[in-house]
Amino acid sequence: MPTESEPDAARRMPLVPEPTLSRLPIYLTYLKLARKDGKKYVSSTMMAKEMGVDPTQVTKDLSHTNIVGKTRVGYEVDSLIGELEGFLRFNTMDYGYLFGAGSLGTALLLDHGLAQFGFSIRAAFDVNPDKIGLNIGGTTIYHLDDFQKVKRPDVRIGILTVPVDQAQRVADVMIAGGLMAIWNFTSVRIRVPEGVVVQNTSLYAHLAVIFNRLQASSTK
Repeated sequence: MPTESEPDAARRMPLVPEPTLSRLPIYLTYLKLARKDGKKYVSSTMMAKEMGVDPTQVTKDLSHTNIVGKTRVGYEVDSLIGELEGFLRFNTMDYGYLFGAGSLGTALLLDHGLAQFGFSIRAAFDVNPDKIGLNIGGTTIYHLDDFQKVKRPDVRIGILTVPVDQAQRVADVMIAGGLMAIWNFTSVRIRVPEGVVVQNTSLYAHLAVIFNRLQASSTK
């Protein structure tokens, strides 16, 4: 299981291209499955075949870590798993707050798999009186107005799953409370000050891509 977060200065990592960062967790999942199947070594060619990318891309992606494959042998599975978990900071524990305990927010509260990737939700906030005081998946839900009272200095990440018409207002509350990163699950592109990290994860945007690709494939 992940350990407590290290001091900020000790845990800084170099800026890595986002496409590479999006692939590294996929490599990690593949490696864990390979280990489960009893494999001790894997080559970049093997990984590329499974990932649907070029072997040189795998090698380039993994070059951001401190591990190097052996000629005609490949990468040692256990070592590469450990290196990737450390590089991605999945083996340390960061904490966050969730804002919006609706259906999506509740699903995230119940997703204990997040802890395997170094993330745990400390508390949740909502304005629905029927939600306040509930404990979902081990996380207590507080009223949004109590955020300033509940917040802790070691929590820097907020998850935004509120209705779209409330997204900017709640984001402003999160930033005013000292949060430095927002994982935005709404379809609204929120405005934040310089220095605040935003990661947009719109389920509806991906759904639109699926519909478009289905339509395109059906007309061929």
